[in-house]
Amino acid sequence: MDNTPLSNEPINQASMLTKIHSGTRNDGMDMLRGISILSVMLLHCYINMPFEHNLSSQRVFNIIFRSGYYGVITFFVISGFLISITSLKKWGSLQNIRYKQFYQMRFARIMPCLFALLLVLSALDLFGVSDFVIHTTSLSQAVFSTLTFHINLLEANTGYLPGNWDVLWSLSVEEMFYLFFPLICITLRKPSYFTIVMLIFIILGPFARTTFTNNDMWSDHSYLSCMDGIAIGCLAALFANHMKLNRHMFLTILITGVLLFIFIFIFRKQASDVGISKVGLNVTILEIGVSLILIAMHEWYGHRKHIGSVFTAPLRWFGRNSYEIYLIHMFFVMLIENFLYHAKQAWVLIVVSYFIAIAMSGLFGQFVSSYFSEPFNGFIRRKNRIKKRLRADCHTH
Repeated sequence: MDNTPLSNEPINQASMLTKIHSGTRNDGMDMLRGISILSVMLLHCYINMPFEHNLSSQRVFNIIFRSGYYGVITFFVISGFLISITSLKKWGSLQNIRYKQFYQMRFARIMPCLFALLLVLSALDLFGVSDFVIHTTSLSQAVFSTLTFHINLLEANTGYLPGNWDVLWSLSVEEMFYLFFPLICITLRKPSYFTIVMLIFIILGPFARTTFTNNDMWSDHSYLSCMDGIAIGCLAALFANHMKLNRHMFLTILITGVLLFIFIFIFRKQASDVGISKVGLNVTILEIGVSLILIAMHEWYGHRKHIGSVFTAPLRWFGRNSYEIYLIHMFFVMLIENFLYHAKQAWVLIVVSYFIAIAMSGLFGQFVSSYFSEPFNGFIRRKNRIKKRLRADCHTH
């Protein structure tokens, strides 16, 4: 799940930098990413370290510990929005995208961390480290599927992979979309044609989640099941880039987005009771809600230098490092599970262990971002710029 701008996305942070307009970060988008990555980590903590609870109502429990899938869906929408808005600002229009430069930017942002993760996971599998050995398929197949962006298909056919491998399914969806994104933009010269293609993805999404397959994992993790969120983010970026919102429009878009988000994220049982989830529209409604919030955040933070509130600082911190945290957090969840978690512990102590795992993930994610992924990102981009200048010099002589 990558969400930082191309001038960096992604998917962002020292790196998922959302440099919009003035070059400052967009605090609203960072907060939304922070909520998303926390929901993913809390879900994985509960799956690996379940407990009998008396915290509150089951609804509150589900919101806190079972919202990880919605968190990933939110990431998809943010990613589509940021890729599109930064492309529009860099090239003027999506039809002017330079596909080689686009792919170089994606490689610089995504691949250094991914290569490092694959090296570590491969070593752990080869040395037979418990919780990291692949049993459902071969190591070579898992590596190949990751690098060719179809590990989601591999898992649908063979079963879940160990935790750090499993999270890569969303990266397969996202990068497969971006593999064709610049080609679609360049080939479909008219913005209206691009919009039609995005609408096709949006229309197919609910069907992919409900009727195209009987495989429960594929219904949630297939390309078409999730690419509608990226497409909605792309269209929201086009709207935000071309529309100047007055106060009334801004409030209408923000309030509508927040209400749709709350309806699915918090009142999910009521959404299911009225049949929305059964036809796959719960995810679509959430995606639309997130896209409207992004439009509002782009307008609100994009035209002013803003110092975020101290109360939202933790969320923004997690959001800035969400890509790195997403890739590595399962290491710490498994570490805490093996050393601190016991099935008969009081639920309070187990929840404390959750927060230790989350804090360790956040700190190490920031470390990786600051001292590995961002330096590599900058190095690759500078190297490509130097090569470009050298080629230009050769042509001039």
